[in-house]
Amino acid sequence: MPELELFAGMMTSRGFNSDIALSERMLSFFGNDGALSISKDFEYRPQQQEMAVAVARALEQSSPLVVEAGTGVGKSLAYLAPAVSFAVENQRKAVVSTHTINLQEQLIDKDLPLLAKVLDVGFSAVLMKGRGNYLCPRRLNRALREADDLFDTQDMDELERISEWADDTRDGSLSDLEFEPSPHVWDQVCSESHICTPKSCGHDDGCFYQEVRKEVAGADVVVLNHTLLFTLMSAMEESEDAGQGFVFPGDFLVIDEAHTLENIAARQLGMRVSQAGIMFNLRRLYNPGKKRGLFQEVRHSEGARRVTALGDAVGEFFDDIRGACEFNQWGGEYRVRKSNFIEDTLAEDFQALEREVKVAADKVSADLTRAELLDLGRRISQSRVAIDCFLQQAEQSHVYWVERRKDVATGLSLNSAPSDVAPGLRSMFFDKGKSCVVTSATLSVGENRETLGYFRRRVGASEVTSLQIGSPFDYSEQMKIFLSGSMPDPRSVEYEDALAKWVGYFIDQSEGRAFVLFTSYRLMNAVAEKMEGFFAERDYQLLVQGRRIARHKMLSEFREDVSSVLFGTDSFWAGVDVPGEALSNVIVTRLPFAVPDHPLTASRLEVIEQSGGNPFLEYSVPEAILKLRQGVGRLIRSANDRGIIVILDNRVLSKRYGKAFLRALPEAPLEVVGE
Repeated sequence: MPELELFAGMMTSRGFNSDIALSERMLSFFGNDGALSISKDFEYRPQQQEMAVAVARALEQSSPLVVEAGTGVGKSLAYLAPAVSFAVENQRKAVVSTHTINLQEQLIDKDLPLLAKVLDVGFSAVLMKGRGNYLCPRRLNRALREADDLFDTQDMDELERISEWADDTRDGSLSDLEFEPSPHVWDQVCSESHICTPKSCGHDDGCFYQEVRKEVAGADVVVLNHTLLFTLMSAMEESEDAGQGFVFPGDFLVIDEAHTLENIAARQLGMRVSQAGIMFNLRRLYNPGKKRGLFQEVRHSEGARRVTALGDAVGEFFDDIRGACEFNQWGGEYRVRKSNFIEDTLAEDFQALEREVKVAADKVSADLTRAELLDLGRRISQSRVAIDCFLQQAEQSHVYWVERRKDVATGLSLNSAPSDVAPGLRSMFFDKGKSCVVTSATLSVGENRETLGYFRRRVGASEVTSLQIGSPFDYSEQMKIFLSGSMPDPRSVEYEDALAKWVGYFIDQSEGRAFVLFTSYRLMNAVAEKMEGFFAERDYQLLVQGRRIARHKMLSEFREDVSSVLFGTDSFWAGVDVPGEALSNVIVTRLPFAVPDHPLTASRLEVIEQSGGNPFLEYSVPEAILKLRQGVGRLIRSANDRGIIVILDNRVLSKRYGKAFLRALPEAPLEVVGE
């Protein structure tokens, strides 16, 4: 075979012959008889080969690339193989960012070990988590010594359990801990940037975060999540190496699960300060009720007095905010449209406490206790600055809102985010003449003319080369789509009964084994209640999101009980993988339009309207299409899967924009029922 002969000539004692273009080597590597074919699960997929070659060319040319790779393409290997090869050959670090921990673990535990066997290239890869996930043994030892001043009896029990775990843990991260510690306990023992430093902890082989730092420094591939990516990029901008890489000097970047990028960027490029967060930090300094905290430890009574005064002032300040806000009917958010909508009554108390923190720190001889105090002083100062920025509305391109959590007494937070993240993301990822590969299985909204145009405009990648690669699955044989032609108006009294009837009808068709996806908890619970008898008669287990069962446990039970049915809302539309017969039916109850009165969504619509566009057609419809595609994508996860998709929303047939939804669905047989 010509490809095999070509591949043989590409190998060296270290791996690939770098004299031959990486794109040519990837063409061979993913070919019928390429090196990857020795894997027992190998299946030649021209789509995977096409993506790998495109990624390789982007790396060779130091250019960005946007790729939609449909389910089943095997996109993770398609970008990892060229990325690993390029990283090793050029002594540059490959940074791979994902949204979900599931994908991170797949890359680290499955895909990269596979490549280590077939690439014949020695490389190292590290999963990097935010430093707050790691235990700092030095802080743990200090917390144990000062436990009487820092913790009550229940907290000390948790501290002892953490101490016992610390003797045996391999990576010292929260995911390795078999119980979930209280935030105020873990916060006293986890790694902190100004406390657990290379200077203070780097010489100690037992410091888990510093060990990870060393591994990351020497790794060829670093896997992390999108939130940490933005945090590290922000730090990079302030370093002397700014402009030389995204996160590390000379690195290059792959962003997977990129359909989440815009919303995560909005949060990370914005600001949030919460009443609960401020009080949490104050209680670490001094808890008036329990008479514990750092000021108690160092016997600084004036600091304790200042904490008490500021705590009272914070309560009054947020009460004033609550009184000034008219929360929407769901009780979640209130948009603040003008600066200084209430008076800043906290600045003086904040500054007084900051001074007392410095006074206390100057009197302390123990370096670690001093570092703890100064770190909390920085946090208090950051809260003061954030509140001032919020009240002044310092960023004109941002939208500002107050958020309320009904289940927490101190559940108010002040938030801001850029209405349009495209300019910021363009400068961060696409305007620097560096390689940034952006990919997902769902980026297209069924555009007729411009490849991935909607997504590229939203993230500042309008000028970036794009590629749309279809799925290798035969949807015409593997699935069938049913559309409802007779559902009553959702506002009518007949709607819930009709929905329950049709859900039951199609669940019977698949003998359970179904996801039923809702856009609201209220409707989901109402339908679940109406259908209790239906499920009892058929002995199908009904799993309903929010009924005191963790999401991962719901999925585990759903996979094990092949006749079960799962009712889910937002988090079950994406990032869920259930291959095999356990999931043979996905029922979409409503087209997933976002509620337009969230301040961030409303501001995005306003930006489009102000520029003369149509907010509904240019934002609401494309966003709903993306989410529908993600929901539909839960069904066919392998070449052996079979099943049905049911959309119980008349608008796909009755509204002009419905054609856009149908155009974005997989090409499969379609039948209208109930006309």
